[in-house]
Amino acid sequence: MRKSILSTPLFTVSLVLASCSGVGAGDSAAQEPAAVSAGEVVALEDGPPFTVTSHGTFAEPWAIAEEPGTGNFLITEKAGTAKLFRPADGRVLDVSGLPEVAYGGQGGLGDVAFAPDYAQSGTVYISWAKADEDEARRAALGRGKLVCGEDSCALEGFTQIWQQSVAIKSNGHFSHKIAFSPDGQHLFLSSGDRQQGDPAQDRSNNLGAVLRLNLDGTPAAGNPFAAEGSPADQIWTYGQRNILGLKFDAVGNLWELEHGPRGGDELNLVVEGANYGWPTRSNGVNYDGSDIPDHTADDGFTKPALFWTPVIAPGDMIVYSGDLFAGWQGQILIANLGSTSIVRVAPDAANASATEEARYAFPKRLRDIVEASDGAIWVIEDGGDGRLLRLTPAP
Repeated sequence: MRKSILSTPLFTVSLVLASCSGVGAGDSAAQEPAAVSAGEVVALEDGPPFTVTSHGTFAEPWAIAEEPGTGNFLITEKAGTAKLFRPADGRVLDVSGLPEVAYGGQGGLGDVAFAPDYAQSGTVYISWAKADEDEARRAALGRGKLVCGEDSCALEGFTQIWQQSVAIKSNGHFSHKIAFSPDGQHLFLSSGDRQQGDPAQDRSNNLGAVLRLNLDGTPAAGNPFAAEGSPADQIWTYGQRNILGLKFDAVGNLWELEHGPRGGDELNLVVEGANYGWPTRSNGVNYDGSDIPDHTADDGFTKPALFWTPVIAPGDMIVYSGDLFAGWQGQILIANLGSTSIVRVAPDAANASATEEARYAFPKRLRDIVEASDGAIWVIEDGGDGRLLRLTPAP
């Protein structure tokens, strides 16, 4: 059993400028820093804004979600396990009933989300990398009812409801991030390009896209390419690479966050039917240094609201809505792998743009981030002994 450390500050979080931050490996261990520097960003604070406490470690944690009404957290671990963490007493409960995962590379157990009607149904959605024939893999999504006792939890009746239309011999770019529409009627899901590039421009598959589904995983009515048949009838937007952040803001705008290649990580406003250009356009270059044409005003593709070169290598993001961090309401906080940081961004949906406001350096790669019901921010570190960290305002 893992016990929490409830109040011990761990380290000083430093404030850095985007123009002088370090760059590390993101979705590819072989990634090198790009030659182009990011533009200067003015930091708004004079000092670190966080007090950080640790609440145990987890085995390659991948995603975290707060259970509605309890303050508990469900945490997926990449190799195929999951835990329920109870902050009130520091207990960690094993979760059974999970799908069998194809573990390796970026593959394994993925995102977790509580259903909009969780208080009534107890339904939890989980994504994962699924094995296919001849070592091929595909992303999949399922749901089951979470039932917890004093010592353990189980996902009862867990059933697969969706999968990528094509199995690929690749261990990367599954994406499989989950977001529910504000009215609770639709499920949005990111489906990565599986490191193939070209499928993101081909609507005969559902790779390299944001999908709009019913809660049972079927295509939602009214999707922009429904007339093209299946699986194009799932697609809401396309031309996207490896989407590791997918969140609605308070007024119903959907934002997505994706890894570029060598440079060109993107924050995008998700607009119905839009084509974001990958792999035809990118503000990065290929890993071998060969050129990819940058976005231009007349290229016919939807442009990123904000991009980063060098990359930040994002893990996930939130749109902050709490009261603990004054003045941050409506801003996007991004937990990053390669740059081991939290980046704070002010979005401007009216102009499909955004501005980086500040960057806070952490000692290790950050895999996921969540806002708790009390306004505190929780992050999980990447790796075999990834710590669960609670962030509150510095005194």
